[in-house]
Formats: sequence, structure tokens, C-alpha cells
Amino acid sequence: MNSARYRFILQRLATILSVSILALSVTAGVTGILIAFFYEPTAGGAYESLRRISEEIPSGGLIRDVHNIAGNWVIGIALIQMVVMFLGRQFRTSWLIAWISGIVLILNAIALGWTAMLLSWTQEGYWRLKIELGTIEELPVIGNQLRDILTGGGGVGTTSVEHFYTLHSYILSVGAIALAIIHLGGLVLQETAAKRLQSNLAAILAASESLDQQNATSTDRNFTGSKTH
Repeated sequence: MNSARYRFILQRLATILSVSILALSVTAGVTGILIAFFYEPTAGGAYESLRRISEEIPSGGLIRDVHNIAGNWVIGIALIQMVVMFLGRQFRTSWLIAWISGIVLILNAIALGWTAMLLSWTQEGYWRLKIELGTIEELPVIGNQLRDILTGGGGVGTTSVEHFYTLHSYILSVGAIALAIIHLGGLVLQETAAKRLQSNLAAILAASESLDQQNATSTDRNFTGSKTH
């Protein structure tokens, strides 16, 4: 009984965390749209446009902070939720949708953070990307092609910023929200199915106990009748 209650608490906690992940993903998406109104995805204008957003646009700095915090928290909470799901024994085949969507969501959120490093066009982001592109080039078969797709070919410049901006804003952001919805839906459906199964088992157990009691009563009556005769 205690084990079942323990699993129920962890399952409910996983669902609550999934709701938080969806809320954070939507928050990051909405604040990203607001930033996009003033952001300039070019090598020369990215840094200056973000500086203008933070210093000159009303509440611009707050919006950027909320955007960054929401994106980072998605990764942290998603990782915590995976641990909670494992402890709640939700790694069974029936929870496959929730597991796959959760893992892909974590990878998607990490990719969002990775693509964002170039969008601010700072020295740190620029040189970090240069180093990591060198690592990507070492991948067998697809290394050079993948590097060219990311940067647009040649050096890191305006085309690279545009490609990373497209990946970050239109593909990965939409993917994060979609995955968060699928993940939450998978958890809710499986939790509902688990409750239905538990209710059916309880009904069967109650019916079995009732039948046993009826059989026991019938046996007692037969035994009493045989003693009377």
C-alpha cells in the first residue's frame, strides 16, 4: 500500500513538473517573439540591437532576463523530471511516449541554448562556436557538410547568425513547445490509464472477496444443516 502511494506521489509530481516545463517553454517563446521585434540577426547588428533592447526599450532587459531564465529552467526541470519518472517506475513500455518525448525535449532545450550563444555576437560566443565547429568538422562523413549547413559555408559571419537565428527561433522553439505538449499529454493519458486499471483491479478484488464471503456463508449453512439432521 505504501509502495503504491509512493508511486502515485511521484507520478503526480512528474505531471506537475511537466506542466511547469510547458509553462516555461511558452514563456520563453513569448518573450522570444517580443525580443525578435527589435533584434537584428546580422554580424554587425546583433550585439548592438541586444544592447538597445536591454538599455533603451522599456522593460527590454527584464524580458531578456525572463527569456534566458525560462530557457535554462526548462533544461533543469526536465532533467529532474526524468529522475522523478525513473523513481516512480515510469520507465515501462506503457510510458514510452512520455519517455521519448521527455528525452528529445531535453536535447531540444540544450540545442536552443547552444544556438543562442552566437546570437548575442559576443567574443565569448564567437570563439566558443569556432572551437566547437572544429569539433563538428571531425565527425566522419557528415562533419564538413554539417558545418557548412550551420555557418552557411566559409567563415562565421552574418549568414551564420541568420542560420542560427532560424534554427533557434523557428525550428527549435516551436519544437520545444510541441514536445512539451506531447510529453504532458503522454503523462496524463498514461496516468489516466493506470488509474482505470487500478480501479478495475480493485473492483475485481472486491467482487472476488464478496464471492468468497458468499461461499463461506453457504458452507456454514450447509454444515449447520447437516449437524441438525
